[in-house]
Amino acid sequence: MSDVQFNITPCQPTLEDRPVPYRVGLVLLSTDHTTERDFARLVDPADVGVYANRIVFENPANKENLLRTGPRLTDGAAQILPDEDLDVLIYSCTSASAVLGNELVAKQMNAAKPNATCVTPSSAAFDAFAAVGARRVSVLTPYTAHVTGELCQYFAANGLDVVSAQCMGISDDREIARVSEDCIIESAIAAMASEAEALFVSCTALRSAGCVAQIEDKIGKPVVTSNQAMIWRTLRHLGLKPKIGGIGQLFET
Repeated sequence: MSDVQFNITPCQPTLEDRPVPYRVGLVLLSTDHTTERDFARLVDPADVGVYANRIVFENPANKENLLRTGPRLTDGAAQILPDEDLDVLIYSCTSASAVLGNELVAKQMNAAKPNATCVTPSSAAFDAFAAVGARRVSVLTPYTAHVTGELCQYFAANGLDVVSAQCMGISDDREIARVSEDCIIESAIAAMASEAEALFVSCTALRSAGCVAQIEDKIGKPVVTSNQAMIWRTLRHLGLKPKIGGIGQLFET
């Protein structure tokens, strides 16, 4: 035991309202390798605190397992800064938001954080397409054909005209994060139909946000990706800009 005497400082601590101006909560799948890295790359930590929590997800990535994530959202959100408000609360799974529906996702998460604005990749994509003036879209996913079909049906039900869709056929969510950027770019170019007004590259696990500018240079049309759209929608809500440029036409709107 040290003989040093410890005293309480005579300076009364002054407490600020928050340590950072804005708070964003991320509810992630347990298998997600990518979302946090994209937020760290694009969002300035001096402006926004990004706080993440993970919920259990069982492979394979099929409709049944995606639906099972729904009941886990409330508890997952509640564990992010317990008993404190968030400005934005995100469920970072595109395919799950499509099979569950954004209304149910928001209901589950707002049960824990009633004052937070809820964002999903699909809800952000709908806003992004409106911002770039696109209704006719091509879709590229890393998913199986069945899950890709669910996503396209959800897009159509929300007013988009999906003129073409391609998928990579991957059912293991952990493998999606390992798809190379060269493969993403090549696949995106191949997926773009001439009659489409924009391309959507789905999945928060896919490392596509860093490829947007390269794909746009090749296809000559706007590219919207899951993480890019989520971050754009979040920053737009907070009235902020990304900390780097060159990340697609969406951020120029």
